[in-house]
Amino acid sequence: MTSRDISAPDPSAPPRPAAVVILAAGEGSRMNSDLPKALHPIGGAPMLAHVIAAAEALEPARMALVVGAGADQVTRAARDLRPDIAVAVQEPRLGTAHAVRQALPALEGFEGDVFVLYADTPLIRPETLRAMAARRAEGAAAVVLGFEAADPGAYGRLIVRDGALERIVEAREAGPDELAVRLCNSGVMCVDAARLPALLAQVRADNAKGEYYLTDIVALLRAQGGAVAVELCPEAETLGVNARDDLARAEAAFQARMRAAALADGVTLVAPETVFFAHDTVLGRDCVVEPNVVFGPGVTAETGARIRAFSHLEDCHVSAGASVGPFARLRGGAEIGPDARVGNFVEIKNAILEEGAKAAHLTYLGDAHVGARANVGAGTITCNYDGFAKHRTEIGEEAFVGSNAALVAPVRVGRGAIVAAGSTITRDVPDDALALARGRQENKPGRAPVLRAALERAARALRGRG
Repeated sequence: MTSRDISAPDPSAPPRPAAVVILAAGEGSRMNSDLPKALHPIGGAPMLAHVIAAAEALEPARMALVVGAGADQVTRAARDLRPDIAVAVQEPRLGTAHAVRQALPALEGFEGDVFVLYADTPLIRPETLRAMAARRAEGAAAVVLGFEAADPGAYGRLIVRDGALERIVEAREAGPDELAVRLCNSGVMCVDAARLPALLAQVRADNAKGEYYLTDIVALLRAQGGAVAVELCPEAETLGVNARDDLARAEAAFQARMRAAALADGVTLVAPETVFFAHDTVLGRDCVVEPNVVFGPGVTAETGARIRAFSHLEDCHVSAGASVGPFARLRGGAEIGPDARVGNFVEIKNAILEEGAKAAHLTYLGDAHVGARANVGAGTITCNYDGFAKHRTEIGEEAFVGSNAALVAPVRVGRGAIVAAGSTITRDVPDDALALARGRQENKPGRAPVLRAALERAARALRGRG
């Protein structure tokens, strides 16, 4: 439902400036957590980060955050994302209108649109906020974001008369006819900054909870002859997180959105419902992702890369044509070059594999640089930590490292060099050299039966004592 009884915008007019107020003062007691509610993660990022990212699409001139419970933690997290964000404390917490009133000093002198968002409503899309801004540009004094609820329950109802929003009624204040309405209030609102202070001053706490409701400004605007528009969005976008089951539903909705976007961008997800994305996962066209893959934050995989089943990737880059997994783990700083291969049960951290390099199975490469077309055999490890500091291993182009080798860093294996299987390498290996570093094998003919007999006697003696 949108009201279209307001004048069309002047197409030559510049976009109206925007300011954003994010409400994050809630206690979140139903989360049963020491972590402030706004900082619980969706897709690997705090809910607050999702809201700030959506708000940034408006290119806001000002942004204010209203905090309460966990104020210090929430403030630090917000300023990591937007250093110039203004912070106001709501104490005591007397409702949403009271919360927005705390942010008014940060809006002093601002002219334009004020958006009120909520830190525990993390799925709002930038497109929705831009649509609300467009409605304001058409002349509405305020725009309310609404949705058609499958089960209206405790949601506030949007009461529309003659095609215009008349008022918002909280469920606990609603009569039977109003409770039958399925058009519900998300809480998100866009208001003319020039009118906002006076409107907030007129809100009264004459309701069942004794709180100051931001929704009351709709009726106040209507009484003043102001037009109020409703912009609709899907219900899933307005999901508020108040408890752990809400958090799980929000995560599921976020994952569904990310999977749909990846498929639309030309990514093959063999079993989409088993792939989990972070908020910033980037997958190139024709990338193939097999079942049960988890992307942590900071992952980019380029065109034609293949991420095989049961792999876990975080803070890494996979180049075009590279293959990762199955059962591989890429950790922070892993850089996988074009057409390189990372096989099953391989872990890579803070290491570069150049073009065509291979670590096919059962290997750990940490703090290393593996040259183009080098081969790292099964069971190889770079011994990068001495108990106090990390050290790097360099493996040159086209080098061959045999199975079950230990490369004790800092060490360099030269271009084209070969490290024999089972070697422990503690000194640099020159280019094209063969390095062998293992105990000399000694065969003792006929001694195996003698040893077996001795072991059997010892085992029998132990059983007798038991």
